[in-house]
Amino acid sequence: MYIKRNISWKLILRYAWKNMLLFVLYSLAIFYMYHYLGWYFIDIPFEPLTIIGIAVAFYLGFKNSQSYDRFWEGRKIWGGIVNYSRTWAINVLSFVDTGNEEQTRETKRQLVHRHLAWVNALRVQLRQKRPWTREHGTLVESLLDIHGERNKVSNEAFNFVSLGEYEELKQRVNPATHIIKNQALVVAELRKKEYIDGFQEQQLMSVLEELYNLQGMCERIKNTPFPRQYAYFTKVFTWLFVLLVPLGLLNIFESHVIGESNANDQTEFLFLQMIPFTVLIMWIFTTMEMIGDISEDPFEGSTNDVPMTSLCRTIEIDLRDMLDEKDLPESIEPKDNILY
Repeated sequence: MYIKRNISWKLILRYAWKNMLLFVLYSLAIFYMYHYLGWYFIDIPFEPLTIIGIAVAFYLGFKNSQSYDRFWEGRKIWGGIVNYSRTWAINVLSFVDTGNEEQTRETKRQLVHRHLAWVNALRVQLRQKRPWTREHGTLVESLLDIHGERNKVSNEAFNFVSLGEYEELKQRVNPATHIIKNQALVVAELRKKEYIDGFQEQQLMSVLEELYNLQGMCERIKNTPFPRQYAYFTKVFTWLFVLLVPLGLLNIFESHVIGESNANDQTEFLFLQMIPFTVLIMWIFTTMEMIGDISEDPFEGSTNDVPMTSLCRTIEIDLRDMLDEKDLPESIEPKDNILY
C-alpha cells in the first residue's frame, strides 16, 4: 500500500515508461506520414472519437469502481482478522487454566503462537499467483518480489509451531485451514481435561469459526477473477481509442497552427503542439485503465494492495505483548514509500 501523499514520478515511470515510449514513437510516425509523406487520408474526423471516448470513460469508471470495491473489501476483512486475533488471545489468556502455572503458560503460548502461524500462512497463500494474475514489467516485478513471498516455502509459520507440525502443514494443500483445525483439536482436548468449561469451549470455537469465515472471504476474492468481459474489453476499447487519437487530432492542430503562425513556422508549431497533447491524452486513458487493472487483486502484494505483511506483524506484536514476551519484533517499515 502506497503511503506517501503524493505519488513519486519515479514510481509512475516504473509502470508507464514502456507506454510513454510507445506513444511518442507512434505519434511521431503518424505526424511523419501525414506531414512529410502526404498521407492525408489517415486524417479522421474528431467527432466519432468523442463518442468513443465517452463510452470508454464510462467503462473505465465502472471497472475502477469495482476494482476499488475489491480492495476495500479485502482491507475490511483483514481489519476483522486483526480484531478477532486479539479476541482469540484475550479469550485464551482468560479461560485456560490447567492447575499448573508453568503448564498453563506454555499452553497459552502454544495457542497464541499457532494463531500467529495461521495469519502468516494465510498471507503467503493469498500472495500466490493465479492464471489471471497481471504480468508486470521487470521494474515493477522488482517491487512485488521485495517481500519474497511468491513461493509457499517462504511461509513464516515455522516460527510459531513445532517442527513436526510445520512439516505436516507443508504437505497440505491449504495449510491455513489445517492450522485452525489443529487449534480446534487442542481446544477440544482442553475441554476433555476440564481445563476449560463448556461455555469457554463454545466461545473459543466461535472465534475459530469466525476466523474460518474471514479466511473464506479472502479466498473468495483471491480465487474469483475480476469478470474478464469487463477487464479484457476495457483494455481493448481503451487501446483502440488511444491509437485513433493521433489520427483525429491531425486536422484540428493543423487548422489551429495555420491560423496562428507563418508558413515557415507551421511544421515546427504543429509538431510542438500535437505531439505533447497526443501523448498526454493517450497516457491519461491508459493510466486510468491500468489503475483498475492493478487493483483487481488486493492480495497480490503490489503497490496499492492490502499491506498484509505489516498487518501480520502488528498482530504478532500485539499478541506476543499480551503474553508478556519481551523480545518483540519491530513494526514493518515502508520500503520506497510502499507498505507491504
